[in-house]
Amino acid sequence: MGFSRAELERHRGATVPDLVGPGTRLLFVGINPGLWTAAAQAHFAKRGNRFYPALYRAGITDHLIDAAAGYQPGDREHLLERGIGITNVVPVATARADELTPDQLVAGGRALVRRVRRIQPAVVAVLGVTAYRAAFARPKATAGRQDETLGGAELWVAPNPSGLNAHARVADLAAAYREIALAAGLDLLPPPTD
Repeated sequence: MGFSRAELERHRGATVPDLVGPGTRLLFVGINPGLWTAAAQAHFAKRGNRFYPALYRAGITDHLIDAAAGYQPGDREHLLERGIGITNVVPVATARADELTPDQLVAGGRALVRRVRRIQPAVVAVLGVTAYRAAFARPKATAGRQDETLGGAELWVAPNPSGLNAHARVADLAAAYREIALAAGLDLLPPPTD
Protein backbone atom coordinates (compact mmCIF):
# COMPACT_ATOMS: atom_id res chain seq x y z
CA MET A 1 0.00 0.00 0.00
CA GLY A 2 1.33 3.42 -0.86
CA PHE A 3 0.13 6.97 -0.48
CA SER A 4 0.34 9.75 -3.03
CA ARG A 5 1.83 13.11 -2.00
CA ALA A 6 -1.69 14.59 -2.06
CA GLU A 7 -3.01 11.81 0.19
CA LEU A 8 -0.16 12.35 2.64
CA GLU A 9 -0.67 16.12 2.71
CA ARG A 10 -4.30 15.57 3.75
CA HIS A 11 -2.94 14.05 6.97
CA ARG A 12 -0.96 17.15 7.99
CA GLY A 13 -2.06 17.99 11.54
CA ALA A 14 -3.74 14.60 12.06
CA THR A 15 -3.06 12.52 15.15
CA VAL A 16 -2.37 8.85 15.82
CA PRO A 17 -3.83 7.26 18.96
CA ASP A 18 -1.35 6.26 21.64
CA LEU A 19 -0.60 2.56 21.80
CA VAL A 20 -0.81 1.87 25.54
CA GLY A 21 -2.37 -0.67 27.81
CA PRO A 22 -2.62 -1.46 31.52
CA GLY A 23 0.60 -3.49 31.36
CA THR A 24 2.77 -0.82 29.73
CA ARG A 25 6.24 -1.12 31.29
CA LEU A 26 8.22 0.72 28.60
CA LEU A 27 6.80 3.77 26.88
CA PHE A 28 8.61 4.75 23.68
CA VAL A 29 8.11 8.41 22.81
CA GLY A 30 8.57 9.62 19.25
CA ILE A 31 8.92 13.28 18.39
CA ASN A 32 5.67 13.51 16.41
CA PRO A 33 3.88 11.45 13.77
CA GLY A 34 5.03 11.80 10.19
CA LEU A 35 2.48 12.12 7.42
CA TRP A 36 2.86 8.44 6.47
CA THR A 37 2.33 7.39 10.09
CA ALA A 38 -0.81 9.51 10.27
CA ALA A 39 -2.11 8.06 6.99
CA ALA A 40 -1.43 4.47 8.09
CA GLN A 41 -2.58 5.14 11.68
CA ALA A 42 0.38 3.13 12.96
CA HIS A 43 3.40 4.50 14.83
CA PHE A 44 6.75 4.63 13.01
CA ALA A 45 5.04 3.39 9.84
CA LYS A 46 7.12 4.98 7.08
CA ARG A 47 9.31 2.57 5.17
CA GLY A 48 12.91 3.20 6.09
CA ASN A 49 12.11 3.92 9.73
CA ARG A 50 14.26 1.62 11.84
CA PHE A 51 12.08 1.42 14.94
CA TYR A 52 10.56 -2.02 14.35
CA PRO A 53 13.73 -3.57 12.92
CA ALA A 54 15.54 -2.34 16.05
CA LEU A 55 12.86 -3.78 18.36
CA TYR A 56 13.17 -7.13 16.61
CA ARG A 57 16.99 -7.11 16.66
CA ALA A 58 16.89 -6.16 20.36
CA GLY A 59 14.75 -9.19 21.21
CA ILE A 60 11.83 -6.99 22.27
CA THR A 61 9.46 -8.43 19.65
CA ASP A 62 9.42 -11.98 18.32
CA HIS A 63 8.87 -10.93 14.70
CA LEU A 64 9.57 -7.97 12.47
CA ILE A 65 6.57 -5.66 12.44
CA ASP A 66 5.84 -3.90 9.14
CA ALA A 67 3.45 -1.04 9.86
CA ALA A 68 3.73 0.70 6.47
CA ALA A 69 0.13 -0.18 5.60
CA GLY A 70 -1.06 -0.02 9.20
CA TYR A 71 -0.63 -2.64 11.88
CA GLN A 72 -1.20 -6.21 10.79
CA PRO A 73 -3.62 -8.37 12.82
CA GLY A 74 -2.04 -9.16 16.17
CA ASP A 75 0.76 -6.56 16.02
CA ARG A 76 -0.81 -4.13 18.49
CA GLU A 77 -1.65 -6.96 20.84
CA HIS A 78 1.88 -8.36 20.58
CA LEU A 79 3.42 -5.00 21.51
CA LEU A 80 1.01 -4.56 24.43
CA GLU A 81 1.60 -8.12 25.66
CA ARG A 82 5.35 -7.43 25.60
CA GLY A 83 4.75 -4.36 27.82
CA ILE A 84 5.47 -1.82 25.07
CA GLY A 85 3.61 1.46 24.68
CA ILE A 86 4.13 4.17 22.05
CA THR A 87 3.25 7.87 22.08
CA ASN A 88 4.73 11.17 20.86
CA VAL A 89 5.96 14.41 22.39
CA VAL A 90 3.81 16.41 19.94
CA PRO A 91 0.64 14.65 18.74
CA VAL A 92 0.18 16.38 15.34
CA ALA A 93 1.59 15.06 12.08
CA THR A 94 4.10 16.97 9.96
CA ALA A 95 6.25 15.98 7.02
CA ARG A 96 9.40 16.50 9.12
CA ALA A 97 9.97 16.96 12.84
CA ASP A 98 11.93 20.16 12.17
CA GLU A 99 8.61 21.79 11.17
CA LEU A 100 7.61 21.84 14.85
CA THR A 101 7.98 25.09 16.74
CA PRO A 102 9.79 25.36 20.07
CA ASP A 103 6.44 26.23 21.69
CA GLN A 104 4.88 23.02 20.33
CA LEU A 105 7.74 20.97 21.76
CA VAL A 106 7.53 22.62 25.18
CA ALA A 107 3.73 22.21 25.32
CA GLY A 108 4.13 18.61 24.16
CA GLY A 109 6.68 17.96 26.90
CA ARG A 110 4.27 19.23 29.55
CA ALA A 111 1.46 17.09 28.17
CA LEU A 112 3.80 14.07 28.05
CA VAL A 113 4.52 14.38 31.77
CA ARG A 114 0.77 14.24 32.48
CA ARG A 115 0.34 11.27 30.12
CA VAL A 116 3.19 9.36 31.79
CA ARG A 117 1.67 9.96 35.23
CA ARG A 118 -1.60 8.49 33.94
CA ILE A 119 -0.03 5.47 32.14
CA GLN A 120 2.55 4.74 34.88
CA PRO A 121 5.23 2.89 32.89
CA ALA A 122 8.41 1.86 34.67
CA VAL A 123 10.56 3.49 31.97
CA VAL A 124 10.07 6.23 29.38
CA ALA A 125 12.38 6.36 26.34
CA VAL A 126 12.31 9.61 24.37
CA LEU A 127 13.56 8.88 20.85
CA GLY A 128 15.38 11.99 19.73
CA VAL A 129 17.90 13.88 21.82
CA THR A 130 17.38 17.20 19.98
CA ALA A 131 13.62 17.12 20.58
CA TYR A 132 14.16 16.10 24.21
CA ARG A 133 16.51 19.04 24.74
CA ALA A 134 13.96 21.47 23.31
CA ALA A 135 10.86 20.02 24.98
CA PHE A 136 12.38 19.86 28.45
CA ALA A 137 14.87 22.75 28.41
CA ARG A 138 17.85 20.42 28.74
CA PRO A 139 20.27 21.87 26.15
CA LYS A 140 23.20 19.69 27.23
CA ALA A 141 21.34 16.37 27.51
CA THR A 142 22.96 13.35 25.89
CA ALA A 143 21.62 9.92 25.00
CA GLY A 144 21.31 7.36 27.77
CA ARG A 145 19.72 7.19 31.19
CA GLN A 146 18.93 10.61 32.59
CA ASP A 147 19.49 11.67 36.19
CA GLU A 148 15.87 12.77 36.55
CA THR A 149 12.55 10.99 36.18
CA LEU A 150 9.67 11.94 33.91
CA GLY A 151 6.22 11.75 35.46
CA GLY A 152 7.58 9.28 38.03
CA ALA A 153 9.16 6.95 35.44
CA GLU A 154 12.84 6.26 34.87
CA LEU A 155 13.88 8.39 31.91
CA TRP A 156 16.09 7.46 28.97
CA VAL A 157 16.90 9.34 25.78
CA ALA A 158 17.83 7.35 22.69
CA PRO A 159 18.52 8.15 19.03
CA ASN A 160 15.54 8.73 16.77
CA PRO A 161 14.94 5.79 14.38
CA SER A 162 13.81 7.94 11.45
CA GLY A 163 15.53 7.34 8.15
CA LEU A 164 16.47 11.04 8.27
CA ASN A 165 18.75 10.26 11.23
CA ALA A 166 21.34 8.62 8.97
CA HIS A 167 24.05 8.05 11.56
CA ALA A 168 21.85 5.78 13.72
CA ARG A 169 22.29 2.22 12.46
CA VAL A 170 19.79 -0.54 13.27
CA ALA A 171 22.41 -2.39 15.32
CA ASP A 172 23.10 0.73 17.42
CA LEU A 173 19.41 1.39 17.94
CA ALA A 174 18.83 -2.26 18.89
CA ALA A 175 21.61 -2.13 21.48
CA ALA A 176 20.19 1.06 23.01
CA TYR A 177 16.61 -0.23 22.99
CA ARG A 178 17.67 -3.55 24.54
CA GLU A 179 19.42 -1.76 27.40
CA ILE A 180 16.33 0.37 27.98
CA ALA A 181 14.02 -2.67 27.83
CA LEU A 182 16.16 -4.47 30.42
CA ALA A 183 15.90 -1.42 32.68
CA ALA A 184 12.10 -1.63 32.29
CA GLY A 185 12.17 -5.26 33.40
CA LEU A 186 10.91 -6.67 30.11
CA ASP A 187 11.37 -10.38 29.46
CA LEU A 188 13.53 -10.21 26.34
CA LEU A 189 13.96 -12.80 23.66
CA PRO A 190 17.35 -13.81 22.29
CA PRO A 191 18.29 -11.45 19.45
CA PRO A 192 17.72 -13.04 16.02
CA THR A 193 20.73 -14.56 14.31
CA ASP A 194 19.68 -13.79 10.72
